[in-house]
Amino acid sequence: MSNKRRQHSAALKAQVGLEALKNIEPVHAIAAKHQVHPTQVNIWKKEVAARLPELFTKSVDADAVAAKEREQELYAEIGKLRMQLEWLKKKLGPLGD
Repeated sequence: MSNKRRQHSAALKAQVGLEALKNIEPVHAIAAKHQVHPTQVNIWKKEVAARLPELFTKSVDADAVAAKEREQELYAEIGKLRMQLEWLKKKLGPLGD
């Protein structure tokens, strides 16, 4: 008796949760249509309802801001190193070739 758990995609979870949130059909009908348990439909419905406001927030992702700042620091470092390399090439003259 090996009952393996089914893995549901994020798209299916979102679709089922949104259908349940619309209240057009009863939860048990949605569950039967997608072959999941009604309790699972209610869990996904609550998850969709909780995360829906996140779509409309204007706050910029903190990771994206940190990555952009790090990128600027690295470009500045590259520029500094290029200037130092050019200066050393100029000072060494024929010895560097």
